[in-house]
Amino acid sequence: MPTDPAERPAESNDESVWGEPGASPDPALVAAVTIDHIRDASERIDGVATRTPALRAPLLDTPLASRVTLKCENLQPIGAFKIRGAANAMRRLDTAQRERGVITYSSGNHAQGIAYAARELQIPAVIVMPANAPRVKLDATRRLLEGAPKGSEVVEYDPSNTVREQLGRTLAAERGLHLIPPYDHPDVIAGQGTATLELFDDAGPFDTLFVCCGGGGLLAGAATVAKALAPACRVIGVEPACADDATRSFESGRLCTVNNPPTIADGTRTAFLGRYTFPIVRERVDAMMTVTEQEIASATLFCFESLRLAAEPSGALGIAGAIKAASRGEPLGNRVGIIISGGNIDLDRLPKIRAIASGPGE
Repeated sequence: MPTDPAERPAESNDESVWGEPGASPDPALVAAVTIDHIRDASERIDGVATRTPALRAPLLDTPLASRVTLKCENLQPIGAFKIRGAANAMRRLDTAQRERGVITYSSGNHAQGIAYAARELQIPAVIVMPANAPRVKLDATRRLLEGAPKGSEVVEYDPSNTVREQLGRTLAAERGLHLIPPYDHPDVIAGQGTATLELFDDAGPFDTLFVCCGGGGLLAGAATVAKALAPACRVIGVEPACADDATRSFESGRLCTVNNPPTIADGTRTAFLGRYTFPIVRERVDAMMTVTEQEIASATLFCFESLRLAAEPSGALGIAGAIKAASRGEPLGNRVGIIISGGNIDLDRLPKIRAIASGPGE
């Protein structure tokens, strides 16, 4: 197992005050995640996360006027990339932390990542989830925790009157658990970056890379890899138009927030970029863009019906962004990479998604 790079700055422990609108990113935290950290994470997660395929997508070549390759994180054991950051963070715990256990908060995919790693590594895990999370994600998380040590459980909360970060910190203090946040932690970001490291190893380099953005963990990791291995590659983050906190934060240089946005891309309902992800995204990402609910729904159906890939709306954001950028005449270069971040979708949602795709634009 790799040693920890000595140059990583000390982690900030002032998480309680982060999230105030207007906060400025700390440039010093950009160095918290480097290509070396991501390479180390790649070795560390071996045996827990899967090296997913990089698949050619000829059906997208013509509309994008480029050679398109998809990184299919929907084919992870939990159906999403989140297993990478969870495995990296949990494998870095010391013996005492492993014995006490971990806690996290998540709308679903990070929850499953922690639950899967908890089962594989036999570490107790408590997972705080919103009561309105997709049933497929709630049920899958509970099933995984059945194989984890005693004390592992899902704690549901009402997102309309409870702040998950506060609840997570309270339970962590009461039970002596180690908190692993869903995106805003150097180990989590480094783990998520391994998806792009594999994509570049298998099919790179790329002229343009499209990555979805919720809290920014996947995007921060992807941009770190791209700028280290192919500095000219344009990294574009994509988020829903009704959950555009990252885009506005990126453009203004000040933290913007959106609470409980009404988007079908439930994996991107994070209220704001993190203390670590904000400066990394602002430093290493080239552009942010938004897509409408109709564009997200159309991209989701395209994945199912044309690509024969199960993608949840959050997972289809990169495709939605690429199609929109190409339709506006933006030059994407000869080689385009797109990360499909996940495929955990309740199939009974497909009629609603189809209706949104067929409806008027926003």
